[in-house]
Amino acid sequence: MLSLNGNLARACDGLPRRELLRVGGLSLLPGVSLPRLLQAKSLQASRLPGPARSVVLINLFGGPSHLDMFDMKPAAPASIRGEFKPIQTSLPGTVICEHLPKTAVWMHRSSLIRTVTHSLNSHHPYSVLTGWGQGPERAGVKPDDHPSMGSMCQYLGRCRDDVPGYVFMPAFPGHSQNPRPGAHAGYLGAAHDPLFTLCQPKFERKGEFYDPVLPIGPSLLPALDAIPDVSTQRLVRRRDLLRSVDQDFTAAGVNSIDSMTQFQRRAFGLLTTGKTRDAFDLLQEPQKVRDRYGPDLFGSSLLIARRLVEAGTTFVAFNWECAVETHGCHWDMHNKNFQMLKFNLPLLDRMYDNLVGDLDERGLLDSTLVIVTGEMGRTPRVNGKAGRDHWTPCGFCLLTGGGVKSGTVYGRSDKSGAYPESHPVTPGDLVATIYQLLGIDPATTVPDLGGRPVHISHGGRPIVDVIA
Repeated sequence: MLSLNGNLARACDGLPRRELLRVGGLSLLPGVSLPRLLQAKSLQASRLPGPARSVVLINLFGGPSHLDMFDMKPAAPASIRGEFKPIQTSLPGTVICEHLPKTAVWMHRSSLIRTVTHSLNSHHPYSVLTGWGQGPERAGVKPDDHPSMGSMCQYLGRCRDDVPGYVFMPAFPGHSQNPRPGAHAGYLGAAHDPLFTLCQPKFERKGEFYDPVLPIGPSLLPALDAIPDVSTQRLVRRRDLLRSVDQDFTAAGVNSIDSMTQFQRRAFGLLTTGKTRDAFDLLQEPQKVRDRYGPDLFGSSLLIARRLVEAGTTFVAFNWECAVETHGCHWDMHNKNFQMLKFNLPLLDRMYDNLVGDLDERGLLDSTLVIVTGEMGRTPRVNGKAGRDHWTPCGFCLLTGGGVKSGTVYGRSDKSGAYPESHPVTPGDLVATIYQLLGIDPATTVPDLGGRPVHISHGGRPIVDVIA
């Protein structure tokens, strides 16, 4: 068996040869295999300097309309340009939607990409979080899914031990309908899944799919009493044993070697650190700050995101989603596009302004990358129900802080906003850029379930023109 204590003779790669061979056959340690151990040395070498220590990603679930937000076409026919008017921003010559006035003030500090393009016509954050943008449409969460960026940060050891490294709010993607892929660790193993929060929002009335009603209440930590067969004493014993195992692998860069289930590991973290609980305790914030963010699920979750960043969490993903069938607060606007955007855009404007302004005031914006995007754009032509349908060939991504080049607009779409006219950007390019900003070599490969090396950016390259 694997030695847990004592001095071992080690080879030049830091691993004892005899133990390395034995570990190759272990099955009780999820996420650990001989290919992963052999690759650990190269993963250590992939560390690069990066200005961003944390990421807050806001995914607008359903597919936000680029034409009605960040890539307006005021000279186009009414059937394309829609109802909204453009306004000037703090970046000369750049206009965005009239319903985003607070966001407009920050454009000189941001990089706006207007040519995100792919072929994955699916409602889930798979392309956004993993960088894989190819069809066919995916459904459900599978062990061979590509891992999310947050999971990759945990796998590569870019997260602290005293707080969750990767948090997904307000719950797993698709919680209001069915599980959807994108947020999980996939073939890296469940040990690198995020901490999924819970939500139990209240609504002032029942809405409909195209009649949005604001969800009230924050994202919540899972209750410890809901996790069966876990005791503090038992978890402490496991921790001590696993720390001994970890010592034999530290030199190889292997992280999160344990035999706990995902929920047991999260429970242990909650039991042994107060930093996580404190981050979710909004009563520690002044009343005026809570009032500014608002009591709704979206605003209060971003306040928690800011507190998690302060505590040291590396990757926070917020998926704008609630009970879409009964309360309609989403971005999938086949009908009543403009009516729904009049509800959603002021919310987003307030959320973004609060988060970015708060981070800036606290000296955290330069080290925190804030991302606003969605899984697709919407059709250039308004349909007969005053809506816009799915459109993957062109969308947007707004990047602020965390080492991005201030006051940049990258890429140009054609006159109807249908296709990129210059500088198309794939989801792989986006995640490569984010990895670069985090100090992770975007050319790194990791093994899939069969031990085959997979490029973490799926062939994408960093967009050098949006990196400061």
